Amino acid sequence: MSADKAPAQEGTRRLSPVRVLDVDPLLDDPGIRIVVCCGSGGVGKTTTAAALGLRAAERGRKVVVLTIDPARRLAQSMGIDSLDNTPRRVKGVEGDGELHAMMLDMKRTFDEVVEAHADAERAATILSNPFYQSLSAGFAGTQEYMAMEKLGQLRARDEWDLIIVDTPPSRSALDFLDAPKRLGSFLDGRLIRLLTAPAKLGGRAGMKFLNVGMSMMTGTIGKLLGGQLLKDVQTFVAAMDTTFGGFRTRADATYKLLQAPGTSFLVVAAPERDALREAAYFVERLAAEEMPLAGLVLNRVHGSGAAQLSAERALAAAENLEETRIVDQDGGKAGLRNSPDTYGSSEATAPGTPAADRDTAGGSPTGPDPERSADQLTAGLLRLHADRMHLLSREQRTRDRFASLHPEVAVAEVAALPGDVHDLAGLRDIGNRLAANRPELPEAEA
Repeated sequence: MSADKAPAQEGTRRLSPVRVLDVDPLLDDPGIRIVVCCGSGGVGKTTTAAALGLRAAERGRKVVVLTIDPARRLAQSMGIDSLDNTPRRVKGVEGDGELHAMMLDMKRTFDEVVEAHADAERAATILSNPFYQSLSAGFAGTQEYMAMEKLGQLRARDEWDLIIVDTPPSRSALDFLDAPKRLGSFLDGRLIRLLTAPAKLGGRAGMKFLNVGMSMMTGTIGKLLGGQLLKDVQTFVAAMDTTFGGFRTRADATYKLLQAPGTSFLVVAAPERDALREAAYFVERLAAEEMPLAGLVLNRVHGSGAAQLSAERALAAAENLEETRIVDQDGGKAGLRNSPDTYGSSEATAPGTPAADRDTAGGSPTGPDPERSADQLTAGLLRLHADRMHLLSREQRTRDRFASLHPEVAVAEVAALPGDVHDLAGLRDIGNRLAANRPELPEAEA
């Protein structure tokens, strides 16, 4: 690796260098049509997806970025007032490509699925159903399922060279893969089929079946959920039964799209223990599901321009500067700061003397000692540097622990920035950092 290396201690050995993720070949490959940025919440997935989209567009591809982040940071950074369920072209892109952006509207996407697979009358029945309105607005797993639905819609239109997906801000990265199947299993499950059996039988036969065969079950569920909600569920599923051909079937179809050779996953994480543990789980899950992984983007990595100065040496130097008995050398004359020999003498400062008077007492009429102030400032900076080196060391150990468990995963590191990204220039800078192939953290010693 090109990073500065600290001198190795005798008897230690270096870990194998972390594989470096080369982003540009991934973005330039015409065979890659979908890039999925995934990871736990708060690790910078949205910014990473937007930066990759901008870089791909400026390298000549026609790109759409689908974000599920409700914070609307993507719209702001791209100079768009707001994003919705329709792709909008981003202005200010340099080069021959195009960049479009959109933000998933979960309920609107669900409505579009209904309208696309049902006649007008049946669609109106479904859309007005109270249970459907609750389900489409926030049922567990709906957002992830609709993200996959929207991805399938965009891919079917074949309008863009590259689709970059910013996955939902779930607590767990695995929710993106698990939630659609859970929702599909619920909607296609045995309980739902039992609830809709009376409606399928129709007329008096159906009511007889409901009153006799399902009285105990519906009575219990009715007490738990309420009788009206139970009727809403039955009406909803009966109306949709012949419309969708099975939610689980649709989820499986999109799942196969994620397994296709034209799809590539980027796991995004921060150099923190919990985030990289989540990333490791996701890497293992992708391997188990035979989904193509491009690598890991490690965001918000801290570095130092003075890494050769260790935390221990910095703290030792700070303590020397702050030592109150250290000898001052001034013009070849040695004196002791706050020497006990002056205590009680005619030149000593009275205990109650104000701070302003103490500055002029004892032969310093011009104010605080500039050399002393410089020493205090230097000591403070040394302690800040020691804190930074401890942080860097902790991030380095965390990164290398992940690399030792998954040496096959290529890594791109992006330095922590002093502030948020607010415009295309900031996104362009992130893209340049992603493609620089310059690791922020040094190699570790075993």
